[in-house]
Amino acid sequence: MPRLAFLGTPELAVPPLRALVAAGHDVALVVSGPDRRRGRGPAASPTPVKAAALELGLPATTEIGELVSMPVRPELGVVVAYGRLIRPSVLAAVPMVNLHFSLLPRWRGAAPVERAILAGDERTGVCVMAVEEGLDTGPVYARAELEIEPGEHLGALRDRLVTAGTELLVEVVAGGLAGLPAPVAQSGEPTYAHKVEPGELVLDWGRPTREVLAVVRLDRAHSTANGRRLRVLEAVAAAGASPAAGLAPGTLVGTAVATADGAVVLVTVQPEGGRPMAASDWVRGAHLGPRPRLGDGPP
Repeated sequence: MPRLAFLGTPELAVPPLRALVAAGHDVALVVSGPDRRRGRGPAASPTPVKAAALELGLPATTEIGELVSMPVRPELGVVVAYGRLIRPSVLAAVPMVNLHFSLLPRWRGAAPVERAILAGDERTGVCVMAVEEGLDTGPVYARAELEIEPGEHLGALRDRLVTAGTELLVEVVAGGLAGLPAPVAQSGEPTYAHKVEPGELVLDWGRPTREVLAVVRLDRAHSTANGRRLRVLEAVAAAGASPAAGLAPGTLVGTAVATADGAVVLVTVQPEGGRPMAASDWVRGAHLGPRPRLGDGPP
């Protein structure tokens, strides 16, 4: 089996690392992001990838330069959501492939799955590509396409992409650098998946229903009710003539909330300081008064 390096940071990069080890690859070094403080304690915790590497007995570092200074360099680097720029000098020393969670050149960049959902894409997929200096510009060794299920949330879609991508990655790198298939240059108009900013997760009830529901599907959407934060965990488009339709955006009637072109029905919410609950239970206990409006003030 080829001698590999693995570069990754978040939880979604852990299954590919484990799969490469399970397939018998010699993972000579794992490079991950720096340890970070989590919670209020002073101690720093390793990234999910670094924690998995240590559990597997693999050497791990936060210094990518160690790849170049190793006595015997890996013949191939594997990158999965590393999250940091790779210097040209490192790429010159260790050729690398990257597992990217979109059908390139659509959604190059940091948040391809989120942007596919927000854009209303019906299909997405994964690519194993060559790493170049440009942002996700390298030619593609292999790709797999997936349909995005109607109403599918980020977590579920990401899990399916990780599963498909892991299988594809293990297959592509099985023969090492010499065994890589012939790459195919990307074709088509590129789009860029910029990181989702916190403000994009605030539900704007003045937007069309489709756009409101797309934000909910990112699993971190929130609004306010009586000036307190309200997370919206699940919602659906109102069927038929909703009692909230035609009212000012954000107006709540039962569990229906008016939007720019109709209404959505809240299914599951989480009030500030509370637990997730059925929206109908929250409405009964929230004492919101007649015709309240969500998004009525800062959280």
